[in-house]
Amino acid sequence: QVQLVESGGGLVQAGGSLRLSCAASGRSSRSGAMGWFRQMPGKEREFVATISWNGASTTYADSVKGRFTISIDNTKNALHLQMNSLKPEDTAVYYCAASTLYSSPVYHKNGYNYWGQGTQVTVSS
Repeated sequence: QVQLVESGGGLVQAGGSLRLSCAASGRSSRSGAMGWFRQMPGKEREFVATISWNGASTTYADSVKGRFTISIDNTKNALHLQMNSLKPEDTAVYYCAASTLYSSPVYHKNGYNYWGQGTQVTVSS
């Protein structure tokens, strides 16, 4: 059973930065892709970024491309999301996700079978 715990969320001004982390337990370092999703109030959970199990391949949503960077540390079983140049529209609950179904990056939420509890990111204008 894989367990995911996010941390690093908070309140930041527009233009600022935050680094989200996700600690994964029970996951084999070669087990599958991981990703970040976010959900704004009243909206569907949406894709943010995904990375292959070995970190060699990444994919980003157009809305965050060039501002966010996803990375994976398999020695520590940790996933990170560096968020720069934050905008008020980035305000959401951010979720870490792990897949045992796909090893390559996968952007659809149905490709993931484990989810964290989420961490709130609030960007003030």
